[in-house]
Amino acid sequence: MEEAVAGLFTAIRAAHDGLDVLINNAGAASMNAFSLTPPATARRIVDINVLAPMRLTHGAVRLLRRSPAARIVNLTTIAVPLRLDGEAIYAASKAAIESFTRIVAKELGAMGITCNAVGPSVIATKLTAGVPPEKLQRLIAAQSVPRQATAADVANVIDFFLKPESGLVTGQVVYLGGFG
Repeated sequence: MEEAVAGLFTAIRAAHDGLDVLINNAGAASMNAFSLTPPATARRIVDINVLAPMRLTHGAVRLLRRSPAARIVNLTTIAVPLRLDGEAIYAASKAAIESFTRIVAKELGAMGITCNAVGPSVIATKLTAGVPPEKLQRLIAAQSVPRQATAADVANVIDFFLKPESGLVTGQVVYLGGFG
């Protein structure tokens, strides 16, 4: 994995000489009880949800430092504040990304790099395709704004984080739907 990440940023450097934005949008889950989650599945979730964004962020920093408005945006989930049954490993991995986001924001702020996170509410993805519709409807009904999120809703928050005017917004986690 490290070689692939190094190769990616070498190619970006050769083609563009810099990087303005890194969006870590990885997401894997098993959606079952912790006691039924095999260790190999837990490792895969942590590798995808935690270690991959960390590796990509680490690889991107040298290129982001060259940008006048460098931004990192990580994706998290409402499963963190809601502590949803059957999502212990998934929620724990995304909680790690939230903590990573806040600490990296402090560490990279002096370089002019902001780091924030957005946590979509219920949204139609491959990840939610296997969730029982009744559970999804309960989550939607519990929101302050009781409707399913769209990709445009998520993009709106990301766009806000990316604006030059958002240069002092860092270390923030925004949940859609009214959770948190």
